[in-house]
Amino acid sequence: MNGDAQFKRQTLITITMASFLTPFMGSAMNLAIPAIGAQYNASALQLSWVLTSYILASAAFLVPFGRFADIVGRKKVFITGVASFSLFSLLCGLAPSVEMLILFRVLQGIGSAMIFGTAMAILTSVFPPQERGKVLGINVATVYTGLSLGPVLGGAMNHNLGWPSIFYLCVLISLAVVIMSLTCLKGEWAGAQGESYDLTGAVLYSVGLVAFMYGVSSITTSPWSVYFLAAGLAILAVFIRHEMKTAFPVLNLKLFSGNVTFAFSNLAALINYSATFAVTFLLSLYLQIVLGYNSQQAGLILLAQPVLMAVLSPYAGRLSDRVQPRIVASWGMALSTLGLFIFVFLSEQTPIWFVLLNLALLGIGFALFSSPNSNAVMGSVDKRNYGIASSTLGTMRLVGQAVSMTIATLIIAMFIGNVEFNQADVGLLTRSIKTAFIVFGVTCLAGIFSSLARGNVNTGSQPQKH
Repeated sequence: MNGDAQFKRQTLITITMASFLTPFMGSAMNLAIPAIGAQYNASALQLSWVLTSYILASAAFLVPFGRFADIVGRKKVFITGVASFSLFSLLCGLAPSVEMLILFRVLQGIGSAMIFGTAMAILTSVFPPQERGKVLGINVATVYTGLSLGPVLGGAMNHNLGWPSIFYLCVLISLAVVIMSLTCLKGEWAGAQGESYDLTGAVLYSVGLVAFMYGVSSITTSPWSVYFLAAGLAILAVFIRHEMKTAFPVLNLKLFSGNVTFAFSNLAALINYSATFAVTFLLSLYLQIVLGYNSQQAGLILLAQPVLMAVLSPYAGRLSDRVQPRIVASWGMALSTLGLFIFVFLSEQTPIWFVLLNLALLGIGFALFSSPNSNAVMGSVDKRNYGIASSTLGTMRLVGQAVSMTIATLIIAMFIGNVEFNQADVGLLTRSIKTAFIVFGVTCLAGIFSSLARGNVNTGSQPQKH
């Protein structure tokens, strides 16, 4: 029993370290963009691709690699992903030009997809249902901490050590994860072993999702975005038609049509990320441009949210082992909705304690939602679909991030036009931020009903047989 407990603990530490890497890298680069632009004399378009290429590659390959891992083994794909992430992180730090940096970022994003497509699936395979909420809570806390600490730690490293240091830190962490994976992960966990791989479906899915997400994320900057959006939707429609006829699809659509819990839990995740991801972006503008804080001060203020999330997510996950996940997650969504609507009252005279208290409220809401929602997703499928379930949830996160940032930038552009933020009228910028919070609050309100509609899930008191 002690050996089993040690194996579980080592598995949790290994997966948790890997789960920190990918969101941290995604968000830490935001603060390094000016320095990268100065070093390479890069255009604004090239710099936007330094960020976008990573997210697009991660999203496009999550589901295909999740399905591949279900067939050939999750440990193989996980270790390959971490090793690839380490190699291409090193090459990003050493990139001789911005074009090569973008190429390495794409390859790094593919490695990230292998990690995210398998991480939760491995945890779900190792831990029985009655412990699943707790460990997924720890994992979710790590993901959110990576997303939220990225700008703070990334900004400090960029300022003191140069932007390549962000990549080198990720190399060190990922090498440690590779070593731990080879020595600690004692299993392969191929739930769909022997089934064929739907390569046509994988290609259609990846191309369609890239076109769709590019169209969404560039709608404010590119006249071609509408055509990419339409093409992406058309390709995804062909993908759905193909999947309905395939014996072993890359994405089993029956999980959505025949599994209410799975479908509504993923929809709730999409809505939650769409409504909340841009909060940090909006508040960083508000704190720096409207209230006059510098970037380091703003980063410290914004820490109020991830600290509470990191502390409370494991408890929220454990609670969802005892109380139905939809109840806990719906309360979390409700608190998030309240917090978003409270931020509608921001002004140029708002005291900082008001911002800090509401960030704490949002942190509690996010924690109560994310871990139980992940528990509901993973608990609603059988072991052969753990990789797909993990990948689908990760895809909801990435698509939601793109949608959230698109909504925020569209609203700001409507109010202040195409001017640099530091030259924008403070009053108009404040109004645009308040309007964005109204839209996000209404979106999150709809998410409460999606969260409640999912039905109950078997949190179980008996371990599943794997």
